[in-house]
Amino acid sequence: MANEVATVEQNIFKLEGAFKRVCVDRSIVFEREAEFAIQAIYANDYALKIAQANPQSVRDAVTNIAAIGISLNPAKKQAYLIPRKGGISLVISYMGLLDLAIQSGSIMWGQAEIVYAADKFVLNGFDKPPTHERDPFAKERGAIVGVYVVVKTHDGDYLTGTMTADEVFAIRDRSDAWKSFLKDKRTCPWVTDEGEMIKKTVIKRCYKTWPKTARLDAAVHVLNTAADEGITFDQEDPLNQPKNFGLTPARAKVVRSVAREALILFNEGDELGAYGEASAITDNEEKLALWSALHRHSALRSAITRLADEERAAQAKLDAERSKPITA
Repeated sequence: MANEVATVEQNIFKLEGAFKRVCVDRSIVFEREAEFAIQAIYANDYALKIAQANPQSVRDAVTNIAAIGISLNPAKKQAYLIPRKGGISLVISYMGLLDLAIQSGSIMWGQAEIVYAADKFVLNGFDKPPTHERDPFAKERGAIVGVYVVVKTHDGDYLTGTMTADEVFAIRDRSDAWKSFLKDKRTCPWVTDEGEMIKKTVIKRCYKTWPKTARLDAAVHVLNTAADEGITFDQEDPLNQPKNFGLTPARAKVVRSVAREALILFNEGDELGAYGEASAITDNEEKLALWSALHRHSALRSAITRLADEERAAQAKLDAERSKPITA
């Protein structure tokens, strides 16, 4: 056992040069992360055995820490080293994904929450955060009905993404980890950390609507490949995909049609025409779907937001004029 421990430590500390060459965040210090990695592998005999048998997986996991710019510090709860499929994998928590989005400049802040049957959840439009009323001290909040993530961008936009419980569990059911649990009763994150996985699922689905950053893309790629979580989504532009955005197929078809027409008008220089197309959608769920469909077209979204603000300001001025008392 002593020789195995020494070999694992030596393999990790040999990575210092490679770690520093690919490190994207200078606040991530190799010496500390190496100690955190060793502690994680020491945590149980099984992890140590896997690390000894598959040293390349350890090297890959530790190097990915630097390439992504995330920490194994247990106090931060951003990432972990987990034995999985005969190797040591870097697993990033939902908090780690949100931290990465903030640190890399994609968003100002973000929050993911599970919605239960006893909660009150209301979408307030694509440019406002949702309302989620719940009793955090209640012993029973009912069954899980959905999950959402809301973020604020540096442009001041609020982006809210939602998934129903059925959508989340359909993703879970396709994962190898869940299939192994059902077949052999092997423990998996969907069993031990269900809430964490539910929140991570909605973040991984919705992060593509946020401003792009290489670090966040790299983190999701690691989760989809090395970590083998089974949470993958088509990365094609929703304008070109038969996605329903949580709507019925008929409503989703209308949203995609409006998005295409708005984009055509905007590209022709007709901002008002594009805004007219977008503002014709008044249903909150369809507004959110439209915003998601246009996630790669930030200039158009900014124009829609600006013109909506101008229209509200003009209406408020008109209402104020009308409310003035008439003098003789």
